[in-house]
Amino acid sequence: MRIDILTIFPGMFEGPLTESLIKKAREKKILDIRLHDIRSFTTDKHRSVDDRSFGGGSGMVMSPEPIFRAIKSLKIGSKASRKKSGSLLIYLSPQGEPLNQKLVNELSGKKRLVLLCGHYEGIDERAISLADKEISIGDYVLTGGELPAMVLIDAVARHLPGVVKEKNSVERDSFYNGLLDYPHYTRPKEFQKMKVPETLLSGNHKEIEKWRKKQSLEKTFLKRPDLLKKIKLNKEEIEILNKIKKSAPSIGARPRPKGGEQ
Repeated sequence: MRIDILTIFPGMFEGPLTESLIKKAREKKILDIRLHDIRSFTTDKHRSVDDRSFGGGSGMVMSPEPIFRAIKSLKIGSKASRKKSGSLLIYLSPQGEPLNQKLVNELSGKKRLVLLCGHYEGIDERAISLADKEISIGDYVLTGGELPAMVLIDAVARHLPGVVKEKNSVERDSFYNGLLDYPHYTRPKEFQKMKVPETLLSGNHKEIEKWRKKQSLEKTFLKRPDLLKKIKLNKEEIEILNKIKKSAPSIGARPRPKGGEQ
C-alpha cells in the first residue's frame, strides 16, 4: 500500500513512522509512505499557507491554492478515477466519519491513501471538496490533522499482509469481531499474590477458547455494553452473555488489585 501525507509539519512524522511495526513494514516494502510539505507548493517568498477568514473571526484558515497544487502533483486523478483505481483522498477532520474497526478494515483494502492534514482553524472549504472522505478519530479538537493521520496509518498497517507476524493476533484484537479483547497473561505464574487463571495453564485448548470467549463477552458487557447492540451473537455467545448478566452484581463487586496494579 502507498500512503501519501500532505502536511505543513512533515517533521512530526519522523518518530512514529520510523519505529516498531511501521518501520519494518516500510523496510519490507509492504508500506510505501511519502511525506509532502504543502509549503513546497506555495509561490510567495514567505511560503504562506494560511490567510484570514472571510467574514471575520479568530484564527487563520489554510489557503486552497497550495493544497490544490499539492494534490495535483500526486496525479491521483478525479474522484471517479480514484474509485476505480482503489485510491482514496482523506481529509482528517473532527467533522468526519468516526474511525472504527469497520472503517479500518475498509481502508486496509485500498491500494493507495492520500491523507490531507489540516491546521489552524481548518482548510478552505473548496479544498475539502476534493476529498473522497473525511475521517475523525474522536469528538475533540487537536491542533492539526497530523496526529489523526498517524493513528489511521498505525491502525490500517496492522491489517496489511506481512506486517503483523501472526495474523491470528490481529484477528483477536479488541473490536475486530466487535467485542473487547480477553485478558492476557505471561510469566511468572504468580506475581504479588496474583495468579494466572488455571484454565490457561491446563493445556486444554477447547477450554481455553471457551474461557477466552466468556472473558471477552464479560469485559464488553462491563466496560462497553454499547458494543453489544451493534453485533450479532451466535446461540452459544447469547447463552454465555445471559449467564454473565445474571451474575452481574457479583462481577461488579470484584475487588481491584492492591498496590496500584491494574
